Amino acid sequence: MNNHPYERVSGGVTAPEGFRAAGIHCGVKKSRKDLAIIASDVPAATAAVFTQNRVPAAPVIVDKLQVKASSMAQAIVVNSGNANACTGERGLNNAWTMVADTAEALSIDPSLVLVSSTGVIGQYLPMGPIQKGIRIAAGELHHSGGRDAAEAIMTTDTFVKELAVKTHIGGTQIVLGGMAKGSGMIAPNMATMLGFVTTDATVEPALLKQMLKLAADRSFNRISVDGDTSTNDMVVLMANGAAGSPILTHAEHEDTQRFYNALEWLLTELAKMIVLDGEGATKLVAIQVNGAESEDEAVRAGRAVANSSLVKTAIHGEDANWGRILAAIGYSGIDFDPEAVEIFFDEVPILQKKYSIDFSEVEAKRVLSKRELTITIELHKGNASACFWTCDLSKEYVDINAHYRT
Repeated sequence: MNNHPYERVSGGVTAPEGFRAAGIHCGVKKSRKDLAIIASDVPAATAAVFTQNRVPAAPVIVDKLQVKASSMAQAIVVNSGNANACTGERGLNNAWTMVADTAEALSIDPSLVLVSSTGVIGQYLPMGPIQKGIRIAAGELHHSGGRDAAEAIMTTDTFVKELAVKTHIGGTQIVLGGMAKGSGMIAPNMATMLGFVTTDATVEPALLKQMLKLAADRSFNRISVDGDTSTNDMVVLMANGAAGSPILTHAEHEDTQRFYNALEWLLTELAKMIVLDGEGATKLVAIQVNGAESEDEAVRAGRAVANSSLVKTAIHGEDANWGRILAAIGYSGIDFDPEAVEIFFDEVPILQKKYSIDFSEVEAKRVLSKRELTITIELHKGNASACFWTCDLSKEYVDINAHYRT
């Protein structure tokens, strides 16, 4: 998280031109902010990716229909403290009510509203407070409201996750802003993780969808806190064109690549914030897999290591247990030669070819005691690579999740 190739700007999702937001306390939670609205001044090209869990929450079902029917949106309403998941027809009706109420409060068409929820599964939304809160939040929308909105979507998060950067398209400055939440039930394929990104660039909707999917695959889908994939995950990207930059229509164009690189970097930084804030986590660990036969195989190997509870507990205990890493690669399903594998903790070689083990426990402990570190796995089979991000697994994680509902 120390490399900053883009100039950061303040404001999060309201940093781009033409976006306003608000975050308030309406009563889903006892005291903390729990309702947010993000709104564009004009309808925006919109793309979204969703959880792959076979038990999708009501907002996911609603938003899939909304995005399929139209590639445009103008507002997103989000509540925290209650996931509106596993709530049947009543839950669906409540999600649609949030859509309708937000549209009415903003005087826009309901087809331009997306809805999102996060929190406890299996409980009905308190619709009275939420409906009142929507009206209040709509009246408090502001071009500097990004921080309040980012606070309002937090659950067990310990810090606000927002970021905005600027770049140029055709000589015109454009800005991308984002906010995210998540600290538990985080695994590749997205988990109890929400991400909302805004930009004042002008992008053709089909291209926007293509870029978001690839960027999400290389960021939010490469993080793991506990291996659980949740019911509510979504990442939404809105492009309203307010900057007046040339429209992006072709994936191969230099301007498109510049925009995509900024998008992927933004999503990756937000994803790493989620891992760093993992429930009970004390370390952010990059799992860098090199020398794979294909990117898919590098991803599969990295995912197995990142999700391994044995690896994550060893990292927490600052134990250089390379055998757990190699074992995880072994059950990842990829084809490789175990005797060709090399493993490094930062720059310290831990395992060399032909199972050669000659490392300093002191140096290994020095690396493992750091807040952020990299485990590099060299497969020596091809030229493909991929990076995952994970965290350690601590006793505090068990304590947090043993009493989540209380």
